[in-house]
Amino acid sequence: MKPVIQEETTGCGIASVANILGKSYSEMKTIANAMGIYANDESLWSDTHYVRRLLRAEGIETGTNEISFESWSALPDLALLAIKHHQEKGKDFWHWVVFKRVEGQAVVIDSASYLPTNLRTDFEAMNPKWFIEVHPAESA
Repeated sequence: MKPVIQEETTGCGIASVANILGKSYSEMKTIANAMGIYANDESLWSDTHYVRRLLRAEGIETGTNEISFESWSALPDLALLAIKHHQEKGKDFWHWVVFKRVEGQAVVIDSASYLPTNLRTDFEAMNPKWFIEVHPAESA
């Protein structure tokens, strides 16, 4: 598993979708831009609609609701997680990461370029606020 690193400071949503789909950042950015989705659009940083649209356009369905995080063991095998949740001027913001369980082993794929490793298992250092379940395609 080779993680996709976001190429823009604000590109965590695009990179997270690329990590789920197995595409490069530039491939996913091209798809996103063609759909009118841009990393520098502030609404992308605080709205779940955009990542859902990107995934749906590629045949991947998501849960319809954001579910409050309770524990790592309660997460589905594939999910978008909202970490680093904070508010600015009364608006919610977060950083997108991907939670994945492979053969019983849990990992978080974090696209931030400043991390020493983008495959994270330092679960105690992350404080997810909520998640969106991702339903992988049947052929995946």
